[in-house]
Amino acid sequence: MFLKNNSKIPLDKFINKVLYDKGKGYYMNSNPIGRKGDFITSPNISIMFSEMIAIWLISFWEKIGCPKNINIIELGAGNGEMMLQILKTVEKFNKFKSSSNFIIYEKSPYLKKLQKNKIKFENIKWINNLKKISKTPSIFIANEFFDALPVKQFVKKGNNWHEKYVVNKNKSLEFFEKKIKTELVEKLIKQKIPNNQKFIEYSPLANEKLSKISKIIIKNNGGLLIIDYGYNSKKMFDTLQSVKKHKKNNLLENIYKADITHLINFNFFKQKIRNLEISSINLTTQRKFLLKMGILERAEIISKNMPFSKKSDIYFRLKRLIDKKQMGTIFKVLFATNKKNNFNLGF
Repeated sequence: MFLKNNSKIPLDKFINKVLYDKGKGYYMNSNPIGRKGDFITSPNISIMFSEMIAIWLISFWEKIGCPKNINIIELGAGNGEMMLQILKTVEKFNKFKSSSNFIIYEKSPYLKKLQKNKIKFENIKWINNLKKISKTPSIFIANEFFDALPVKQFVKKGNNWHEKYVVNKNKSLEFFEKKIKTELVEKLIKQKIPNNQKFIEYSPLANEKLSKISKIIIKNNGGLLIIDYGYNSKKMFDTLQSVKKHKKNNLLENIYKADITHLINFNFFKQKIRNLEISSINLTTQRKFLLKMGILERAEIISKNMPFSKKSDIYFRLKRLIDKKQMGTIFKVLFATNKKNNFNLGF
């Protein structure tokens, strides 16, 4: 255990160590996605999800004038399934394909190796630093990327704010709340705390990524498409959770062997993006986005002459993506771009 006896560490640093430690980190040494893993993502449920993203990308490229050089960057590509299906789909669109530089931004050496074994296309490269992106229009896709970034948590008790820490107390991990000045919390989140806010869940790393991406979009044109589970409320909640083998796990147990995520507060994300001077922001549910992109029509086309068993499997998978009781409404889709682009397909 990296935390020595009777020592403590801020929550975000604890999460970062558990998930991204070079030697033992959860994401650095295993594939967490799929039935045999701990969770499943939309691209691994149905290829139609990735097909809709591919068509959306082509449409946005056309909207901004079909630039002859454009970067398509996936942030954290997991097992590589979404990028693989996007590349297969755009094979039929020669002009877009020849204009696009496909890039995967990936931190995990294990997942990068998995992706490279899976994706055998020539026009793709991997980066671990956003500075390596060429200065041309860039579209960033983040499917379940931001929810996996470490968060800080602050709770207000009486008139005082406290930051959540993890402490190793006699070789047993516990949460500990350390008093912190209000001004310091406001400095960290880069805004005034509303009077009715009693809890704050905030990712410094997410804010850093949003800042870097926004600068690229403002300077070179492009956009950011975020697909993630979350909520759109001014009031924040404690949404931190740990999952192992598709079941909830005690966050302080199975260290290095379980996922730790949180729900995105899309209201907070919208504020942050606006503060970064990107003024065109659209937000909808995954259900509405996929339906407007034509996923039902696509399901009808590909299942037309199939036997009942295969047809029912297609619609079973589709239901998981769009049903209100499954991923349909808990997952949101946010698109941020320069105002001049005026692009709202899917929203």
